[in-house]
Amino acid sequence: RKEGVLVETSWDEAYRAAAEGLAGVVKRHGKHGLATYIGNPTVHHFGALLGSELWRQLLPTKNRYTANSQDINPHLLVNFLTFGMQMAQPVPDLDRVRWLLVVGANPVVSNGSLMTAPGMPSRLREIQGRGGKVVVLDPRRTETAKLASEHHFVWPDRDGLLLLSLAHVILREGLQDAAFLERWARPGVLAALEAALEPFDPVAVSGRVGPDLDAETITRLALELAGEERSAVYARLGPSNAAHGGLTIWAATLLNALTGNLDRVGGSMFPEGLGSWLFTLPQGRGSYDRYRSPQGAPEIGGEYPCHVMAEQIERGQQDPQAEEAIFGLVTFAGNPVLSVPNAARLRKAIESLEFRVAVDIYRSETAQLADVVLPPRSPLYEPFFDTISTHFAVADAGRYAPPALSPPPPDQPSEYEIVSHLARDVVAKTQGLVGKVRARLMAEGFDPKRAVGPTVRFGPRGAGISARGLTQARLATHPHGLEPQPLEAGRLKRRVFTSDRKLNLFPDAIRQDLPRLVELLAAPRPTDELFLIGRRQLKSNNSWLHNLPKLRRGNHRCTLLVNPRDAARLGVVAGLARLSSRVGELEVEVELSEDMAPGVVSLPHGWGHKRHGGQLASGSPGVNVNTLTDDAAFDPLTGNSVLNGVPVRLTPLAS
Repeated sequence: RKEGVLVETSWDEAYRAAAEGLAGVVKRHGKHGLATYIGNPTVHHFGALLGSELWRQLLPTKNRYTANSQDINPHLLVNFLTFGMQMAQPVPDLDRVRWLLVVGANPVVSNGSLMTAPGMPSRLREIQGRGGKVVVLDPRRTETAKLASEHHFVWPDRDGLLLLSLAHVILREGLQDAAFLERWARPGVLAALEAALEPFDPVAVSGRVGPDLDAETITRLALELAGEERSAVYARLGPSNAAHGGLTIWAATLLNALTGNLDRVGGSMFPEGLGSWLFTLPQGRGSYDRYRSPQGAPEIGGEYPCHVMAEQIERGQQDPQAEEAIFGLVTFAGNPVLSVPNAARLRKAIESLEFRVAVDIYRSETAQLADVVLPPRSPLYEPFFDTISTHFAVADAGRYAPPALSPPPPDQPSEYEIVSHLARDVVAKTQGLVGKVRARLMAEGFDPKRAVGPTVRFGPRGAGISARGLTQARLATHPHGLEPQPLEAGRLKRRVFTSDRKLNLFPDAIRQDLPRLVELLAAPRPTDELFLIGRRQLKSNNSWLHNLPKLRRGNHRCTLLVNPRDAARLGVVAGLARLSSRVGELEVEVELSEDMAPGVVSLPHGWGHKRHGGQLASGSPGVNVNTLTDDAAFDPLTGNSVLNGVPVRLTPLAS
């Protein structure tokens, strides 16, 4: 950035300017004055993932932010509390399950978020084809719901009430799996759970969670779930991004444990991708509440939730000596200006920072505010080694593929090369001799491809130090992936790292937060309010793909789905209308749809590219849903932003 404008320059000048600017922030304000934001694409690129971890090790800061608190923090926390390992994520054994409960998820479109599986429509049909059943709970009749055996509308953030009511029935009727609980549950936990879940009797819950979920239906679902030996509960983004997300995800895990369908064939099982063993190492097991932000938000896995970022920046503007205030920002493949609640506030805050660097292939809304933009080469020039998605796959799988394009452009470094170069330069300017030596040893000359071999060799199909078993070279002969193997039972013992090696089915943090859900049960549901939920789309992986012509063809997709009865009540018709919340308002294109539950509207995320550097995305920008989401609304247990169940007002443009 020169005289307020981003201009092309040499890599040497860009590195020098970035290092000097970031080092200046650290020298003036300390290590916590420099924040990092890591976007979702990073976890899908092995080199970028290693680069982000290198940056964490060399330049630690409490002001570390990722897409986790927009997405999976409830899962990470429940796993950490229950198993002692935040990455111990069970997934439905989709190819052998006979009774599947899908809560607030749309795997037909997502291909199974935290349940990696291709061909999801055929897999769901196969469950029913073998005499099984798929039940979907969702405020929208999604693409998945239309393939299900049974669908029930559930109002946003009411999923937890229903799931705990199912658990109450199972315990009341004595349908829990005694043998499983004898082996894995802590003494006295069942009695404590029975007492705590007493308020969630189906009669009390009836009418509080959805228009057609009466006591008889709730009881029937509980009996079916407990009565089928091969059953699984899968809860995902809908409840995860609500105000009681942590409690709801815990309730889903609890149901899988009570029925004995945890680590059982046809239940919820633990995949072993080629890199899964990495997550069992002490530094990979996670953490919770070791420290808190000045606003009182607990850290999860060494990160603060994104909703505090704007305030952390504003505190620095008000008081340069403020503890942990943010004065500089580095973003890695992330666009918080578009993807974090109350986007207008965050944009203004980022504009006020002393220095900003973006590592990104796009001049996104956030990158356009940067003082230096460092664009890595296309990932098509990099080998592909998947460590994250296979860790959540419905079968044991692995893939290492050579670059699709070669050789790489000589003047275009990879993400890892950019991050390691920048980290080394900043450390050289801010840390002593020991820090400089450490940075050189860790960063200089390392190639991420070197990490593939040990990851494979010491993984579940490798042979450790032996020459036998799977190796990187042998894996490279299968560029389309190894033949997937069915998940195996008996892995729970390798996923439990609690102090007594027992499942913590009723953690203290959950016990203390449960009264919030009891209060929600007692509170009447407003009948005249609208609540906004998100929507995942098949041709839109968040906002990554909006500059690809083939995926932008067809009808305009950034529309607000509204039930016709709500539209008639509010005097709104198909076409443009005004949608507003506590923090902002938008002009949206209304699309009438019987697929929406009354009282609920849906707007997809990832849109709103009015200032985007990509011409195609800017040509059909849509609107940014995070203009409406509220940074003051979050799950206090997990810090997750409330992106589903946002109170909104819909009015005709003329009003």
